[in-house]
Amino acid sequence: MASALQNWGEIIRTQNLSSDKAMDTVSRWLLITRASVIPMTVISALIGGLLAAPAPTAHWLYFALALIGLVAAHAANNMINDYFDLEGGVDSAEYVRAQYAPHPVLSGLTTKKGLLLAIAAVNVLDLAILLILTEARGWPVAAFALMGLFISVFYVAPPLKLKHRGMGEPGVLIVWGPLMIGGTYYVTTGVLEPWVLVASLPYAILVTTVLMGKHIDKFEADSAKGIHTLPVILGRERATFLTQELMVAYFVLVLCLVLLGTLGVWALLTFLAVPSLWKTLRVYSRPRPESAPPGYPIWPLWYVAWAFRVTRAAGGLLVLGLLVDAIWPIHL
Repeated sequence: MASALQNWGEIIRTQNLSSDKAMDTVSRWLLITRASVIPMTVISALIGGLLAAPAPTAHWLYFALALIGLVAAHAANNMINDYFDLEGGVDSAEYVRAQYAPHPVLSGLTTKKGLLLAIAAVNVLDLAILLILTEARGWPVAAFALMGLFISVFYVAPPLKLKHRGMGEPGVLIVWGPLMIGGTYYVTTGVLEPWVLVASLPYAILVTTVLMGKHIDKFEADSAKGIHTLPVILGRERATFLTQELMVAYFVLVLCLVLLGTLGVWALLTFLAVPSLWKTLRVYSRPRPESAPPGYPIWPLWYVAWAFRVTRAAGGLLVLGLLVDAIWPIHL
């Protein structure tokens, strides 16, 4: 069991499993679903739930179902992206996706049929949760879910292929902010307050920087395949500068929301992540190394790892601040 836990921890940290370690069933599915990035979804759900904590109508069983549903939806989205990119000829052994981590099909973790069955099974689970929550909270639950599903599926699926048209990054901002955080708040309380949608934007911006970093890393590969991500459209330098601006904007927005009284002062705990921000901004101001540093697990990705580092630290501290605020609220 200790060995399995070590495997799972390594995958969550790196999206890889060392070749000298035995593959167990859980590890295989953690790799297939790209579990290393799912903590961003957990944080969005926790933000929505903690913002709902003071509401007298808060229902924590519904919150738990929403959290499970969002995690399942993210896992399904990752598998859908891998399936359609493989079917569309984007993913190959030479493309970046198969180089930084095992591709579900190309690495032999599963087959195309197995991937489709997994996608179907996870979506059945999500549908069951959706029906329960829609019955409990009404049609807006279905609206939130269907909007998220639309963006997730057509992120890479034809005919829209949002990622290929520079719309993937805005789509991520909408999903991880207003849809996930606002949707979780609505499911938990049964009401939707406009201020919650505004309060969802800082963390949504951070998640967007992770995708921006990934697409900057894939700039040459995407350009060669005619995939017009936002960095390809803007150019590497402007995209890198925009990503730095978005990271800074997160902290500025949190400060503004605290000063306005929308968030409690404990949300300022997120500023303990400023040293990580500063280090990351310096990394973004320099060219990527020519080769992977010793022990670096996800090469040739580089900038995305630093963006994820800021997002994980700042997001985790924001959740901590909101938790303290739920217990001991102090608002300006």
